[in-house]
Amino acid sequence: MNKNISILKGIHPGIVLDRELKKRNLAKGRFALTIGEYPQTISSITKGKRDMNTSLSLKIEHALEMDEGYFMILQVYYDIKKSKQQQQVNYHPDFSLFRPALFWDTDINKIAWEKQKKPVIIRVFERGNDQEKAEIIRFYGKKTVDEILKVWKTE
Repeated sequence: MNKNISILKGIHPGIVLDRELKKRNLAKGRFALTIGEYPQTISSITKGKRDMNTSLSLKIEHALEMDEGYFMILQVYYDIKKSKQQQQVNYHPDFSLFRPALFWDTDINKIAWEKQKKPVIIRVFERGNDQEKAEIIRFYGKKTVDEILKVWKTE
């Protein structure tokens, strides 16, 4: 189970449930009724519009003869992913230290700073001034910047 879950980290448990029901040729509505749930509940979960709860997770796992807690573990990893994404929105360097010309072709507020750190670092070190470079080093850390620049220079 652990190997399986590490592959599925961050995926809504409803998507996994939907796949499992399709694999077993089970209709969502009929399955919902067999476990004593409303079909709309199962449908909302499989569409990722509703989160899994412990009680429902246990019912589903029992009915499908799956490991106890499987869907709740997936739900926790999904919640962690959502929290990290929310934190990333507020995680950025000090914009006041950058000239508008440096990121002329993109909205600086929409940059995924962690996900796009390599192109950001390269851009700042290609086109930035000392103040902008210092802010990128402060934000990402000297070690990270040095590693990315080292690889970039050898490409």
